[in-house]
Amino acid sequence: MAQYIPTDSELEILQVLWDKQCASVRDVHETLSSQKQVKYTTTLKLMQIMLEKGLVSCDKSKKVHLYTPIANIVETRDHFLNKVTNHLFKGSKAQMVLHALGNQPPSEDEINAIQQYLDQLKKKTDK
Repeated sequence: MAQYIPTDSELEILQVLWDKQCASVRDVHETLSSQKQVKYTTTLKLMQIMLEKGLVSCDKSKKVHLYTPIANIVETRDHFLNKVTNHLFKGSKAQMVLHALGNQPPSEDEINAIQQYLDQLKKKTDK
């Protein structure tokens, strides 16, 4: 993973960049503004800080600067999931999953995906 762990605000920006793959500050700001009140200058400053931290790269070869995420989505998710599992659930993946499923019931599609994944895990352990 990138050398720095993203803050909550940086994670929001990264989520936009992961979805879009590449975006200008204005694109990111417009997406964030549709979800909550945020100033353009705040988005700009955060993205400049993220560039310094190595969480994003910036192509300045054109008039509009385009930012691309360097932080890997899987590694970032793994880091935070491990942190939550270890600190809030004493390392128990089962407790974490049961809490997540009990907190907000999954849709039928999610249940099917979970069941399919569990079936695959079971096959691996039966070997």
